[in-house]
Order: sequence, then structure tokens, then C-alpha cells
Amino acid sequence: MTTIFVTVGSQMPFDRLVSAVDLWAEHVRPDADIFAQIGDSQYRPRAMRYTQSLTPAEFAHTVAQADVIVAHAGMGSVLTGMELGKPLVLMPRRGDLQETRNDHQIATAHWLAQRPGIFVAERDADLPDALAAAMAASKGSAAISPYASPDLLAAVRQFIVHVR
Repeated sequence: MTTIFVTVGSQMPFDRLVSAVDLWAEHVRPDADIFAQIGDSQYRPRAMRYTQSLTPAEFAHTVAQADVIVAHAGMGSVLTGMELGKPLVLMPRRGDLQETRNDHQIATAHWLAQRPGIFVAERDADLPDALAAAMAASKGSAAISPYASPDLLAAVRQFIVHVR
């Protein structure tokens, strides 16, 4: 059984994401255990377990136990999933729907979609295919380091030395 963790992040509700995953779970009835952190969402899921919030320790544990992470295209959720090499389904918040101030998450999701193990559902209709692809992925990708690469650190050092 696949374990799916849905997170909307800690700053704003994201009813479109929560309802899209819930409707998918209700109609597809996947062989999956789905748990969602829904924040201040007005939508209440019927086909998946949920909570409004998690402590940082609970969040880290839930991400570590999940096979697939479904999230908005916020960098905190993305980096956490990538550090653990989890397949990620990203549904970016949209400015035209007043889910965020502008479309920066759409640009972020398009850029991240080039990486192995990251699947983007820009629209609700894209979600089933993105979830199927993520569930079929044995691993998202090689886990990334939580630390800057030696090449980046060397470039920053070089820049600082030459700016003085």
C-alpha cells in the first residue's frame, strides 16, 4: 500500500489542492493510505484522514514515512521531500484564483518539473496522471544534501574575496 502525505504548507489554506486529492481518493479508491495537513482550509475531506496542523517533529516524521508527497509549490515542502528523495506531486497556487499574490509558484513548478521524481499538476484535471506517475516511481530521485555544494561555497568565497 502506498502512503501519500498531502500538505498545504503553514501559511495559507489551499482548498483546491485538498479537494482535488480528496475527490481523486473518493472516485479512484486507490490502494493508498492518504493523510493531509490542511491548514485553515474550509474544505473538509471525506475520503482521507486529515489534521489542520502538525508540529515540526510530526511533519518531519510524516514526510519520512510517506511514499509520495503532494504539496503546493512552496520551497519548504519541496526541499524537505527532495532531501528524502520522495516523489513529489506539486500543484502550484495560482494568482488568478487568489490562492497567492502572483504566479511565482507556477514558475517554480515548471522549473522543478525538469527534475526526476517531481510531477506537476497545474490544473485539477492534471492531478490523477501526476499521482499515478508519482505512485509508479520507485523512488523520487537521489536525495539532495541539506548543505550547499562545495562548488557553490567556493564560488561564494571567490566572490567575497574579489569584492573587498
